[in-house]
Amino acid sequence: MDFKDAVKQLGERILKLKKQIKTEEATKNAFILPFLQILGYDVFNPLAVVPEMDCDLVKKKGDKIDYAIMKDGSHILLIECKHWEQDLTLHDTQLKRYYVASKAKFGILTNGIIYRFYTDLEKTNIMDDRPFLEVDLTNLKDFQYEELKKFHKSYFDVDTILSSASELKYTSELKTIISAEFTNPSPDFVKLLSKQVYDGLMTAKILTQFTGLVKKSIANYINDVIAERLLIAQKSQEASTGEESKKGEDNVEISITTEKVIETTSEEVEGFYLVKSILRNTIDPARIFFRDAVTYFAILVDDNNRKTVCRLYFNSPTNKQIAIIDENKKEIRHKLSSLNDIYDYSDDLIKAASTFVNN
Repeated sequence: MDFKDAVKQLGERILKLKKQIKTEEATKNAFILPFLQILGYDVFNPLAVVPEMDCDLVKKKGDKIDYAIMKDGSHILLIECKHWEQDLTLHDTQLKRYYVASKAKFGILTNGIIYRFYTDLEKTNIMDDRPFLEVDLTNLKDFQYEELKKFHKSYFDVDTILSSASELKYTSELKTIISAEFTNPSPDFVKLLSKQVYDGLMTAKILTQFTGLVKKSIANYINDVIAERLLIAQKSQEASTGEESKKGEDNVEISITTEKVIETTSEEVEGFYLVKSILRNTIDPARIFFRDAVTYFAILVDDNNRKTVCRLYFNSPTNKQIAIIDENKKEIRHKLSSLNDIYDYSDDLIKAASTFVNN
């Protein structure tokens, strides 16, 4: 099993077992030690993985880090562990104190699901306030597998990790700022954009008006980009899978189209985001996906057909419907006069999605 598959398998195991894990020690044994093993470290060798290492700077408090990873007799990585339900933000100062007391270049704060990676980019031997990398083992992005792999025993190299740590740290912080501005544009951001199209005096009333316009424009732009990319991807897939090769007697290859065209429309994408916004407080938005088919557009959890929340039937311009899947896996259809009608079925959508929150 390769590294990516092993991490994925652990993520799936975490989702299945976490409700049964009641203590910090159980979190270590069930989630964290298996992850260290995936990283290539012998958790049963106290010379490779040191449990409860002394990190007391003044030698009076008895401070100990949960685990210290060793390489060539030196501490290279400190790991502070918490129960999987704990908010890690409450404990970063604890890891910072241990970091100062050691010679390790990297520190990890984890609850077995979320892993926050820290170093000292801003001041030498003083752990940064913010991690340069944060991952959720149950919901990893493709690029994060490569970043995690840099901490594998076989590939661990301080210079290699540090070379990408700075970029990761500031890219992450910029993404957070951009996300906040896109969700709730600040007055400065609104003014920056509105100056490009409006020459008048920016009064409080005009600022309020442009705040709404900026939010709407951002949403429309993102939907347009997504729809365009989906169409490009769909056309590419059709080109590679939508034709069968048939050879005649003269050995000439003839292409015969065998599949109907699936066209993902901007209206379907907009419907997807409406449903996603309705479910955002019920289930992690990152778990919500869609799959388009010839006759319908499905919205599902974990990209799993067995976890379908609803289907959008938008092929007919005069008979648009949303079909919500009930507890018996049956479709309950509702006619829509406009996309905004989807909000009328928020309770039903939330009920359908709630089934998959913990599985």
